[in-house]
Amino acid sequence: MKTLENIIMNQKAIALLKKWDPFQLGEDSYDTETADVVAALQGENDPSKLAKVIQTVYEHSFEQWIPFEKCVEISYKLLAIKFEAKCII
Repeated sequence: MKTLENIIMNQKAIALLKKWDPFQLGEDSYDTETADVVAALQGENDPSKLAKVIQTVYEHSFEQWIPFEKCVEISYKLLAIKFEAKCII
């Protein structure tokens, strides 16, 4: 992925994950998790695999479980951002 594509994708993915706020803790409560998920997004194109990463990352940090369906839902949105970024440049 080209650098500009990567920057655009990362910015949009971070904004989406901040708004997601799965535990209603406030948008600024997930910096570490957001970074981990965005890093995983770089190399993952499968929504189910990305969803599992999301579920694992958040569960590890907060010791709370997010239903897999909610993780799949956000993974599809993240992958849409990724593929949209590829089309911009």
